[in-house]
Amino acid sequence: MRSRRLDYSESTRSALVSSAVELFTKRGYAGTSLDEVAKRARVTKGALYHHFSGKQALFEAAFEAVESLVFDRLEKIMNGPETPWERALSGVRAFIKSCLDPAYQRIAIHEAPVVMGWERWREAEDRCSFGLIRASLEALIASGDVDDVPVEITARLLFGALSSAATEIASSADPKKVGAQIEGVIVQLLERVRLPVAVEQPVVPEQAR
Repeated sequence: MRSRRLDYSESTRSALVSSAVELFTKRGYAGTSLDEVAKRARVTKGALYHHFSGKQALFEAAFEAVESLVFDRLEKIMNGPETPWERALSGVRAFIKSCLDPAYQRIAIHEAPVVMGWERWREAEDRCSFGLIRASLEALIASGDVDDVPVEITARLLFGALSSAATEIASSADPKKVGAQIEGVIVQLLERVRLPVAVEQPVVPEQAR
């Protein structure tokens, strides 16, 4: 049986993280105070410090929340009923769509490398995204859609390309336009490396030969 205290503690933490995501998205890390976060979450500042050691810890929780939404969306696609090729294309489109989300742009792309430091941010990105890219590539190789390439190196290159694409979208004055252009380019590149689909020849009956 879950205790009321545990339920209350979890709901308080969730409210703080939601408030932090909203405020960090609107005002950025430097423009957001812990007092504002606590006030918006309708909790005391003491309650905030019960869950988080400080502003950076709260930011990292907000970052994890934003990244988890994208990860869950992509993981669902990667485990879906489509073919590996269709899943790869759907995954690219879903990622581009996620890059248009203001919270993901501000927190995960713009602010996180500065607040968390580049190395810690990259490690967090690896945990959230790299594994999905590698698994998708392995599925494409196994299905015969692409050549048998070095998986780790190729996945790293794809991961870097998608990370750069996310930065371009988030930094653009017209994210939707740039996102559509990037999606088109990535799909074209994938189509060019796709192996021809083998067509099975019809079996001719012996008597017809």
